[in-house]
Amino acid sequence: MGSSEKVKKTDQHTVKLKNIVRTLPEKPGVYQFLDARGKIIYVGKAKSLRKRVASYFNKETGISGKTSVMVKKIDDILHIVVDSEPDALLLENNLIKKYQPRYNVNLKDDKSYPWICVKNEPFPRVFPTRTVIHDGSVYFGPYASLRMMNTLLDLVRQLYKLRTCKLNLSEKNIAARKFKVCLEYHLGNCKGPCEGLQQSDDYELAITEIKEILKGNISNVLVSLRELMKRYASELAFEKAQMVKEKIELLEKYQSKSLVVNPKINNVDVFSIVSDDESGYVNYLRVINGAIVQAHTIELKKKLDESDNELIAIAVTDLRQRFDSDAPEIIIPVEVDFDLPGTIITLPKIGDKKHLLELSERNARYYMIEKRKQLELTDPERHTKRILNTMMKDLKLPDLPVHIECFDNSNMQGHYPVAAMVCFRNARPSKNDYRHFNIKTVEGPNDFASMEEVIFRRYQRLLEEGQSLPQLIIVDGGKGQLSSAVKSLEKLNLRGKISIIGIAKRLEELYFPDDPVPLHIDKKSETLKVIQYMRDEAHRFGITHYRKKHEKGTIKTTLTEIEGIGNVIARKLLSRFKSVKRIKEASVEELKSVIGKVKGQVVYNYFKKNPG
Repeated sequence: MGSSEKVKKTDQHTVKLKNIVRTLPEKPGVYQFLDARGKIIYVGKAKSLRKRVASYFNKETGISGKTSVMVKKIDDILHIVVDSEPDALLLENNLIKKYQPRYNVNLKDDKSYPWICVKNEPFPRVFPTRTVIHDGSVYFGPYASLRMMNTLLDLVRQLYKLRTCKLNLSEKNIAARKFKVCLEYHLGNCKGPCEGLQQSDDYELAITEIKEILKGNISNVLVSLRELMKRYASELAFEKAQMVKEKIELLEKYQSKSLVVNPKINNVDVFSIVSDDESGYVNYLRVINGAIVQAHTIELKKKLDESDNELIAIAVTDLRQRFDSDAPEIIIPVEVDFDLPGTIITLPKIGDKKHLLELSERNARYYMIEKRKQLELTDPERHTKRILNTMMKDLKLPDLPVHIECFDNSNMQGHYPVAAMVCFRNARPSKNDYRHFNIKTVEGPNDFASMEEVIFRRYQRLLEEGQSLPQLIIVDGGKGQLSSAVKSLEKLNLRGKISIIGIAKRLEELYFPDDPVPLHIDKKSETLKVIQYMRDEAHRFGITHYRKKHEKGTIKTTLTEIEGIGNVIARKLLSRFKSVKRIKEASVEELKSVIGKVKGQVVYNYFKKNPG
């Protein structure tokens, strides 16, 4: 490969990455850099994904030499949107532990998040740790807040008398009386299982209850704590009561913890879908021990107008196989026509699982938006064709609306009636084709007759000049304006040859000829956005023309009636005083300062004689 080809390829790669960055959301989340082999080489967290990732490609930020080497190896960028910065922090931690990317700092014990361990041993200990050992012990967490974790541990120690020693309390050792009770027993913090003073069944019952607390089932515990607080208060032990109150508040806060760490949700797969006419976008989250450990979004191209139910069924099968998941529960938003042996399929309506599903859906939606924006940047023609196809489908048009014209009337109580037409080609303004109309045959405020005149004049002229006609006409107004426009098309024998609709401002209703029931389409749809854009643009264009005509009419009918005052002097006066009323109220000195002594005196004398 020649040097010029290498440079060209590098430029194309840079453009690709910058286009990805430009479409990232300004939301908190985690981003992943992938190399050419699709391997994750770096995982990072951000308050704003777009700003943080963009900083790697901004020369002004002065990235280090090692970072520059990493950036050169980036071939693709993935990201996961979360609700908050703590969520991003925990998710980053989980992903780094799972993938151990080359350019991430190794997570030492003192840098990892703390867990609560229920040790796999006779008379289990419950203690904090930053090291997870797969020896059958049960771990709860990780915890973003040390204070929260210590509150739980304090609660456990207050409610249950557990041993803290590391002795091997096997039945054999206890029977052989190898151990003696320690100070913790004499302080009342331990029941002395080392000397057989507490039975294993009693101890295991306490451990079972502790596990429930650590899983988040703390409602009963809160009741107990409130009773304890009341007892302390009745005994006038206010300091102890205050300490318990603080624990209650922290536990209540713990109940509303983030979705990323939720001990109630264990080993589940979450799937969500958003779709458009061409594709379905399915997001997959894998949740283990209350933490998201995997996230992936795929695009499924539609071939036969498949439904969301069909697409998500395909995606569930593919992604579970791809990520080798055997999670016993699947959370999805729609009914599916298949069963997975040994797997529960959940369609949540409320609660934590519903919130997790919504998080997944947001990621799918962001992915879809990014794809659209990238398509618009890299292949604008394809992007335009997709919008036009959407409009054709939504409005049930016989042809693609490549050429659309929109009309709006403007007048003030019938004075200076004008109309405007804006033209869009390929869903974009074609400003050279915009037209203004002065209403000629209508007297007084009559929007219906004005619309009939303008439509007739516009398309009569296009027919006479042999110009191309639009595929769609939009009139700003409801049934009345639409009916008037249709009359003109009938006179020109164009009824049925050009599609026409009206848009009413109040509820953004779309009216069709001969159909009394308006069409309401999704307020977020691209079809309505294009129509609203055209309507607003026609209004803006028409108002501009109306104001110019009104100003010109005011000059002609009032100021230029004064002998010796022409258009130039009249414009000077209006430019300075803004209205004829203020000119009438001006002093002779103010008038002279603008148009000279002689002309100023003339204007002043005129309005003294004609004050009305």
